[in-house]
Amino acid sequence: MTTAAELQTVLTVPARFRGPEGSANGGWIAGTVSEALHGARHDSAVEVTLHAPTPLDTELSLRHLANTTTLTDGERLLVEAITVTEEFDVPAFVPFNEAARAEGGFAGLVEHAFPGCFACGMRDPGDGLRIFPGPVSGTGLIAAGWRVPMTVTDEDGAVPDAIVWAALDCPTGWAHFKPGEFALLGRLTARLRRRIYPGGTYSVVARASGREGRKLFGESAIYETDGTLVAAAKAVWIAPA
Repeated sequence: MTTAAELQTVLTVPARFRGPEGSANGGWIAGTVSEALHGARHDSAVEVTLHAPTPLDTELSLRHLANTTTLTDGERLLVEAITVTEEFDVPAFVPFNEAARAEGGFAGLVEHAFPGCFACGMRDPGDGLRIFPGPVSGTGLIAAGWRVPMTVTDEDGAVPDAIVWAALDCPTGWAHFKPGEFALLGRLTARLRRRIYPGGTYSVVARASGREGRKLFGESAIYETDGTLVAAAKAVWIAPA
C-alpha cells in the first residue's frame, strides 16, 4: 500500500544501459535513483547503495519517501539512495589532451570482463560512452578524454544525471583493475555541480584510494577543458571471493 507521503513509479531499465550482461550499469542506475530522490538539484551529494544487481527490461518499483528513494523487484531491495553531507577529496585535473593520450593504456583494451558495458565497454560510437581510462604517466591517476555523444540528451538539451553518474562510476574500478580483472559496484556517492552537454569534451580522472579485504575504494572527477570541476564521486567496489 502506498501512503500519501510516498511516491511510487514503475521503472524499466533498457538493455542499452547494461553493465555486466543481464544487469544495469551501476553508475547509470545509481544516477537514475539519485535523480528520483532530489530531481534536478545539484547542490547535494547523494549516496547510493546497490544491494543486488538490477535486472534489465523488467518492471521495477521506484519509491520516494521523505529523504530516501528505493528501487525494488517485488519484495527484493535492489538500490537505495539517501541525501548526505559529503566532502570529496577529488583527483587532480588532467588536461583533455593528456587524458585522451592516457586511453592507450586502458587495461580493458587487453582484456575486458564486461565488454558490453554502457560506460567503459567496446560499444559502437554513440551507443555507449566509450570512456577508456588509462594511467597518466608520473602520477597515481588514470584518465580519459570524454567526448560526449550527441545521442545522450534530455528534453533541455543537456546530459541526464544518470549518464554523468555512469561516467563517474567505471573509472573508480579501473583505477584498481588489471586486464581481465573485475569487481561489482557496491556504493557510489556523487555530487554534480554543473551540467554536461552533448558534443562537449571533458576530462574524466580517477584514482584508487584504498582496499580492505574484498572492498576496493576509488574516487573520480569530471572536469571541463579549463579545469572547472563538473562532478565528483567516491565508490566502493566488491571484488569476487
